[in-house]
Amino acid sequence: MNNLFCFGYGYTADHLARALPDGWQVAGTVRREDGRDNTQIFGEAIDFTDITHLLLSIPPEEAGDPALLRYRAALTAAPNLRWIGYLSTTGVYGDHGGALVDEGTATAPTSDRARRRERAERDWLDFGAARGVTVQVFRLAGIYGPGRSVLDDIKAGTARRIVRPGQLFSRIHVEDIAAILLAAMTQNSTAPILNVCDDEPAPPAEVIEFGCRLLGVEPPPEIPFEKAELSAMALTFWNDNKRVDNRLMKRELGISLRYPTYREGLTALTTPSAGP
Repeated sequence: MNNLFCFGYGYTADHLARALPDGWQVAGTVRREDGRDNTQIFGEAIDFTDITHLLLSIPPEEAGDPALLRYRAALTAAPNLRWIGYLSTTGVYGDHGGALVDEGTATAPTSDRARRRERAERDWLDFGAARGVTVQVFRLAGIYGPGRSVLDDIKAGTARRIVRPGQLFSRIHVEDIAAILLAAMTQNSTAPILNVCDDEPAPPAEVIEFGCRLLGVEPPPEIPFEKAELSAMALTFWNDNKRVDNRLMKRELGISLRYPTYREGLTALTTPSAGP
């Protein structure tokens, strides 16, 4: 029996759980309704005896990763634990002026949020080396999928077509993330770091325009980046510009993306079968 425990059973973990074949048990932590804490279960005892796989996606704190800070001893003693997956971000690479980055590119995060992720990556890889268990870091591009895409923003009237020449963002459909994680867990993959993104980084305005065509609506007016009045959080994304290389992920896992670009992903979301 395989037992997966998810620290942060959210959007991505839920899609992974649905993709698991028979013979898997899944449990995890969820966000408190009052939003004051990362998870309901922190501070409580967790029985790690039967857990074979661990997935982590909770944002790290200033002091480090919450799960590792609170449960290091219990995880060290977990007798059946054999795989740990840490969901990080391509934001750890920082700004490369639109150049290509791969897993060998030196990290240079430009925001505190990305710096905390970079530290959490190192802490988990160090833990795995000391514990003798496989740890894999998955550097995720921008996640989209059912209920969470530019199509939803367009329908809600909140999409903004911000234009900044040369700016590129990488993306990944949540169903492809689930397939990638499942492959990593079941194929004895040991690559310590894998970029997780689709094949085509693209300007955000281009993606919005395509979404509007799919929905048969006029795109919102163009807004020059200099006049966009972005929040401090939004600026942390726009300050970084890079193309992310996913070739190692494909070679290591032997995987083909179901949605190799945003076009296939968004088109599928407009079909009746693409439920929430």
